[in-house]
Amino acid sequence: MKFIRVGTRGSRLALAQTGIAIAALKKANPGAKFEIVTISTKGDVDRRPLFTMDEKGIFEKEVNEAVKKGEVDFAVHSLKDVPSDMAEELVVACIPRRARPNDVLVNDKGQKLAELPAGAVVGTSSLRRAVQLARARPDLKVKPIRGNVETRVKKVIAGEYDAIVLAEAGLGRIGMKDVIVERFGVRDFVPAPGQGAIAIVCRRDDKKTMTLLRRIEDPKSRAEISAERALIEKVEGGCRFPLGAVAVTRGGKLTLYASVFSADGSKNIKVAKTGSVAGAEKLGGRVADILLKQGAGELAEGWREAVEEWNKKA
Repeated sequence: MKFIRVGTRGSRLALAQTGIAIAALKKANPGAKFEIVTISTKGDVDRRPLFTMDEKGIFEKEVNEAVKKGEVDFAVHSLKDVPSDMAEELVVACIPRRARPNDVLVNDKGQKLAELPAGAVVGTSSLRRAVQLARARPDLKVKPIRGNVETRVKKVIAGEYDAIVLAEAGLGRIGMKDVIVERFGVRDFVPAPGQGAIAIVCRRDDKKTMTLLRRIEDPKSRAEISAERALIEKVEGGCRFPLGAVAVTRGGKLTLYASVFSADGSKNIKVAKTGSVAGAEKLGGRVADILLKQGAGELAEGWREAVEEWNKKA
């Protein structure tokens, strides 16, 4: 039997996510055989903090290029790494069941955010997390951090940082949930759009692969992601503008929570709207319109100087 080739980054988390996807696919498609092909991306090679790179898709471009060229049959990504403007030839064919989208606090002293001493150094790779930390605890020192999940955790244990903020889903997928001290609520500490979800990308014209992948699609997760991505596409947040958004399905209803901040953290525009699961994209567009009407675009302009300041700290 011909092996189905799966493209992925070579990080521990990427391989774990690929393993999760393949296990589900084997269960849904008995007899199918898979071969993992690891591909290095710009994000793996360039060690600068993410917010300093003014481009999209640094963790997926090379992998998706391999899909486009037919070197692999499909690719597995963290969905939040996949830009909404992918190549026309490609499609997010499947979104399996999403893990918790929450951000979490990690340290080796068991201290929650409120318990960290004044002046404690907290690391994050995300401007969205940085500004929310600064709003909650302006007395902390928030510093950029890079490296894969396990590297960041090691930096806390080594004393380089007093704590870090990461996505709960990533820690869970590599078996490191025991380092979590505190889980932040998604309404109080709004995650990145798409956080916790896996995206499986294939060629749009590869109907056979698409059929195979869609057997593990989770409709609720698809609806949540559709709303979040429609929102971010309209607002055009990108890495340099901290836009938090999370959609939650309950029954046939979908509620989308969104939050944007000024560079100094003094201003915060929050929107929460509920719509039907079937109208997920429409809901995302509606929330984006409200954010823009309330001044989200003006807040975005103030972030250029803030990014330059963060570049100096990195």
